[in-house]
Amino acid sequence: MEKNEIAVNRFIDKEKIKAQIYEVRGCRVMLDKDIALYFGTTTGNLNRAMKRNIKRFPEGFCFQLTSDECSRFQFGILNGSRGSNIKYLPFVYTEQGVAMLTASLHTDEAIEASIQIMEAFVEMSHYIRQNRQLLPYDELRELELKHYQLSERVQSIEDNMLVRADLSNLMKLFDSDIKSEEILILNGEPLKADEAFQNIYKKAKESIIIIDDYLGVKTLRHLTHAKAGINITIISDNKCYSPLRLTEYKDFQTEYPGMEIKFIKAQNKVHDRFIILDYGIKSMKIYLCGSSSKDSGNKVTAIIEIKEMDVYNNCVNNLLMNPTLTLS
Repeated sequence: MEKNEIAVNRFIDKEKIKAQIYEVRGCRVMLDKDIALYFGTTTGNLNRAMKRNIKRFPEGFCFQLTSDECSRFQFGILNGSRGSNIKYLPFVYTEQGVAMLTASLHTDEAIEASIQIMEAFVEMSHYIRQNRQLLPYDELRELELKHYQLSERVQSIEDNMLVRADLSNLMKLFDSDIKSEEILILNGEPLKADEAFQNIYKKAKESIIIIDDYLGVKTLRHLTHAKAGINITIISDNKCYSPLRLTEYKDFQTEYPGMEIKFIKAQNKVHDRFIILDYGIKSMKIYLCGSSSKDSGNKVTAIIEIKEMDVYNNCVNNLLMNPTLTLS
């Protein structure tokens, strides 16, 4: 059901938002599912962001409805397929909670939507001012104070928010100062990622050792750019959800008959990814890779050449003595 909730609202009808603002326990609130729709995410992701930052969400910012409140306000609740046991009691967020969600999710959609939601809360506050004679003085002063504090909080969030465009520009500035032995790969740059790994493999004179628990066909494709006759060893536990299959490796051998790869188990002894060229000879190089070659280009990552290589010798020797990895 959550998948169907995802939507990006370029235009948001504030009158509709106002109709989705309820008063529960003396607070004006919005349901999690309504906020999630405007923020362009799922209800589950929205509430998970809140729970990851739970200290930022006191009860005055958000709280979970009881089954009695859901029935009284006729809010939609997900029920089990049989009987009437409640499977999901929604969370509701006050205006302060909506502002804090923006800081927790920090996506362009969330920022854009939160501004319009805040404006809807503000317009309701204007209505309260115009009808101040209907409210007790103390309650009116409390609402005005909350509105003032909320405006300051939203402005602070907007002033300090790092949006996607800022991150992209920042990383490009960083990229421009990268040394030749360091390679930065930005999110959405799979071609640059492919080229980076291919250029590293081209440098090998005798051998390539890859230490990487996550293998795929793309891993093999990168290796085709190595010189002919290079000895290739892959040390891995092949942990992917869709691991490299024996049939895929045989297809690879059919297409590149001169390339033989030795597979060795990592036996859960290595966390990071490494590429080792010409192990044990003068031209030896070691690269630390921030991500697997099959995934590079999906997220910001770096490949860094390690200068102090001696400390790795015993580790590599021990790994090379592990049992053979058999592809299934």
